[in-house]
Amino acid sequence: MSNLLEVKGLTKQFGGVTAVSDVEFHVKPGEVVAVIGPNGAGKTTLFNMISCFISPTTGEVFYKGKNLTGKKISTLAQLGISRTFQNLQIFENMTVLENVMMGAHIKLKTNVLNAAFRLPRIKKDEKLAYEMALQVIKMVELEDLLYEKAGQLSFGQQKQLEFARALVYEPEFIMLDEPMAGLNDTETNKMASYIREFKKKGCSFLFVEHKMATVMELADRIVVIDFGKKIAEGTPEEIQKNKKVIAAYLGEEVV
Repeated sequence: MSNLLEVKGLTKQFGGVTAVSDVEFHVKPGEVVAVIGPNGAGKTTLFNMISCFISPTTGEVFYKGKNLTGKKISTLAQLGISRTFQNLQIFENMTVLENVMMGAHIKLKTNVLNAAFRLPRIKKDEKLAYEMALQVIKMVELEDLLYEKAGQLSFGQQKQLEFARALVYEPEFIMLDEPMAGLNDTETNKMASYIREFKKKGCSFLFVEHKMATVMELADRIVVIDFGKKIAEGTPEEIQKNKKVIAAYLGEEVV
């Protein structure tokens, strides 16, 4: 089975500081891969390079064999890639339904010219966007809040909303930046169940997370970063026994 995502030698330097150094790993189709590491390890910088928010100093990222390095963020959605953010990126003054419908535009053929003339395509696309949004909103259990302003939702519900918007255009590869951060145990379990559900539908995931119990439960493989370098990669069972990983988290030296 060929790899869906390939990260090759990613390095990022800010001035004289190397935030990420020569990191390599891959994600196979249908796989859930977690990136973990202590605070300040370089996880977010790595994530932002993979999702084209910042360019690497050296190294490349390939998706389905195509080089993503230097691509515009907008092209990722067209390739079937979506991501969420550690800091929520929702439209607080729009309703739950409107927020998710915004994410559906990738699948639609409407353009500005068509919209200006209100061509028949518009009504068809609006109906399709509504149906796509409604389906994913039901999956994340927000259907009772369809017309609620996003800013009025609890933090956990806002996380569910952002997840729904990332999924509405049916991406194949989803990047989640700390999806469980700030959630209580019930909300964390819900989010984990959504990820499992979409994995069953054929989605692949790459996620950064601090909640180790959730990582061990969800991930097929785990990549561990410390001081910008990959120090380990393996199954949850392998990572739990890895002395370098234990040392990185406990601050001990490996003899």
